[in-house]
Amino acid sequence: MTQSGNEPVREWLRALETDYKKSIGEDIKLIQFRWPLGMPLVRKMENDLWEARSNLAHGNISRVFFTISGSQMVLLHGFIKKAQKTPKKEIELARRRKNEWFKEVKNNE
Repeated sequence: MTQSGNEPVREWLRALETDYKKSIGEDIKLIQFRWPLGMPLVRKMENDLWEARSNLAHGNISRVFFTISGSQMVLLHGFIKKAQKTPKKEIELARRRKNEWFKEVKNNE
């Protein structure tokens, strides 16, 4: 959730095709219940930032960036990947949301 109360990953997921939602949701559930996991489903991007890697129908792939806070998995940003290399803007957005999340958690302690 952002500071303004929005849930960008939930909103992004709701806009996807049903098959995509199901695949991504199953992968996220697997990560939640079997954490920690590694490749091919999860890749560490940097400190406190991972990506969930989902293979979708029609050869498409998605990425959902997340962080772990205590026992909580926090979904930061999701997108359908179009190129082999992850665009910097996608990582930067996830990083910004991660930093906001940890700042908010720290302020509430």
